[in-house]
Amino acid sequence: MVGINRQYYYRSFWLVKEKRNRADQVINLVNNLRSMMPRLGTRKLYHMLQPSLGRLNVGRDKLFRILKANNMLIKPKRNYRITTDSHHRFRKHKNLIEKISLERPEQVWVSDITYIGDRNRNCYLALITDAYSKKIMGYDVSESLAAEGALRALNRALKQRMYSNKSLIHHSDRGLQYCSTEYQKALQKKNIKPSMTESYDPYANANAIAERVNGILKQEFFLEDYRVNIQTMRLLVKDAIAIYNTKRPHWSCYMKTPEQMHKQNRVRIRTYKNKYSCRNNPTTIS
Repeated sequence: MVGINRQYYYRSFWLVKEKRNRADQVINLVNNLRSMMPRLGTRKLYHMLQPSLGRLNVGRDKLFRILKANNMLIKPKRNYRITTDSHHRFRKHKNLIEKISLERPEQVWVSDITYIGDRNRNCYLALITDAYSKKIMGYDVSESLAAEGALRALNRALKQRMYSNKSLIHHSDRGLQYCSTEYQKALQKKNIKPSMTESYDPYANANAIAERVNGILKQEFFLEDYRVNIQTMRLLVKDAIAIYNTKRPHWSCYMKTPEQMHKQNRVRIRTYKNKYSCRNNPTTIS
């Protein structure tokens, strides 16, 4: 009556139904992963779900389209709060890593302190990250910017060392916490060379690593959105860091997890020096 072949009509109906079923399966797979990593990006989702998506005949572009149609793409947040006080009487050290090529784990550690939680409640996260593997080696959650929090993070990182016979550089900003006598004594005791940023460049390797890891924990794991007491926040941070280190693939590590990357030294990592480097396609190394 309307000039449409009956077989074509029913085939179109079944095709739409098949596409909806496939999209529902993809969304369930994504939701299962995002229950652990709530703001995990689409590229990393595709890498982690590739075997299951392959069986559903869903490629990267189709995954993007499904997530976009269901309002599940992640929009980046922009946030910045100052935690560094470099106006103090303590000695400031030279930048030792400006021209260093990162070739192994525990060659350079990068330290930083950032706000987490409610803006109306003081809560600070001190982190020590391995610059090569991006593994968070040590951390501390406290209610002040005192040097004790950074020192506890350092002591926790030292207990996690796997290559204590290798030389190590500790890089940080010129904040009071890292220049303090107690912190510098702890580094000297372990024969760790202190290095400090001399001019801030957001795309310099060390600064970019610290900013990137801070952003992952606060934005992908919602650590900046929780309105909880300090004891609960410590538990949330502990879980987030465990998932980050062992489950979440890292672009600069060729989609290896930080834990996997830390156990080898064969892979030449990507750097953050080029602000357009994120446009390059990642390559997985087995």
